[in-house]
Amino acid sequence: MDLSTAVSATVSTLRRRPADLLPFYLLGTAVPVVARMGLLVSLAGVYLHYELSGRLGAVRDAFADADLAPPDVEDPEALERWAEGLIPAFEPLLTPTAGALLVAGLLATVLLAILTYAAVSAGQMSAVVARLRSERGLTAGIAGVRERWVTFLGLYVAEFLLWVGVVLLASVAIAVAFVINPFLGAVVALGAFLVGAVVLVAIRIVFAFAPASIVVDDAGVFGSLGGAGGFIRSNPADAAAYLVVAIGVTVAIASAASGLAFLGGGAVVALISAVVVAPALDLLKTVLYGDYRGTVDPVEPPAASLRSQFSGGVRRGWREMVGFVARTPGTHLFVVALGVGSGVVGWTIAEPFVGSVPTSIEARLADHIAPVATLEFFGNNWTVAISTALGGVALVIPALSAIVFNGVVLGGTAALEVNREALLAFVIPHGVFEIPAIFVAGALGVHLGVVGWRTLRGRVSREGFADVLENAFWVLMGVGILLAIAAVIEGFISPYYWRPFL
Repeated sequence: MDLSTAVSATVSTLRRRPADLLPFYLLGTAVPVVARMGLLVSLAGVYLHYELSGRLGAVRDAFADADLAPPDVEDPEALERWAEGLIPAFEPLLTPTAGALLVAGLLATVLLAILTYAAVSAGQMSAVVARLRSERGLTAGIAGVRERWVTFLGLYVAEFLLWVGVVLLASVAIAVAFVINPFLGAVVALGAFLVGAVVLVAIRIVFAFAPASIVVDDAGVFGSLGGAGGFIRSNPADAAAYLVVAIGVTVAIASAASGLAFLGGGAVVALISAVVVAPALDLLKTVLYGDYRGTVDPVEPPAASLRSQFSGGVRRGWREMVGFVARTPGTHLFVVALGVGSGVVGWTIAEPFVGSVPTSIEARLADHIAPVATLEFFGNNWTVAISTALGGVALVIPALSAIVFNGVVLGGTAALEVNREALLAFVIPHGVFEIPAIFVAGALGVHLGVVGWRTLRGRVSREGFADVLENAFWVLMGVGILLAIAAVIEGFISPYYWRPFL
């Protein structure tokens, strides 16, 4: 299959029933939410350790007696003396128990990230292959998570070890050569760089097609590497074309992210990369590999235009979101109570530091540029909503932790605000859209977690769970509409209208 045909098949598959594929790529944005559970649990343990041992009270007392107002930043010596004067206040927090808890939390976070990424990748590739065979992607993806996550984990570990091995081998060769003769060392370093780069590129190409082989051939780690190697030897032009496209897209995304960084569009670019570029590249390489094996049959493009698909998707997203809220009032009430309660906790924790560690909404708005802020607010908030909702798939806990974490942070920030009237005036106009949207996302996360647990226990079929995931995709599209409205208001109205009155 030539590259042009493969690209057409990729676009057609993405456009036809995107809700049967993209939920697994949206799930990829939730990997950090799941992984950070390890760190959050350790931080909770550290807080309890400090509170129960009285160390946190000692820090509060030290802060109460200290001068926390920083001196003029143009006087480095005074600034240094001020910083050194604060160090004793933190000494009670430096305990072996706290250190051990933090290290354990970091290790748990890394482990959770690796395991979750492997499971999500298995689901993504399984859904891709199913869609290219005109089968239901979400059902295949759910099965793929359970059946192939260990294989994908082994594949990623194997590539990591190969990269480490190549780098170590090159480093040892260069070090030995330099010991023998500096000129020889320089020659060996140049050769090791060139040869190592070629070897690493070859490893990356093979491992790029290995995930497709795992699902298409139903292979293990070594079998998938053999299948990928056979494809590259038989179709070097297709493999090279995919590599060029992948590198080109990666460079384009990186350039767009860099170019839009000063416009606040980094979060939007990252979201597009995760839920459009990533599935497109997975589809493209699977189309090429599946055609080599003769086991895929790409779908025809939909008859509807892209514009009509978009407008229809917006209408359906709003309809599904409203329907979800109507069907799950109890879940929403629980999430609202949890969020408000977490805000109260955050306020209580921060209250002893009121006046000592101030925050200011007016200071944060000093450099506000409306279009820039609008892009940033929309991208960040929708990413948080998506990751909160789909993080709930991991048995509810990540979604609940996200609700609690955000509530505590917002409550603490509000408590430390020096001008609470201004903060309230700023939040109200866009908050009437943004806050309900976040609560809907949290309720969706709880709902997905409950259904996921019932699926694990055999009370809900994979087909039923797939239905729930597809509905969740459309609900999140509706949430995106609310957050887009909120972002425009927050960018162009909220920072300005109240200033003549307060």
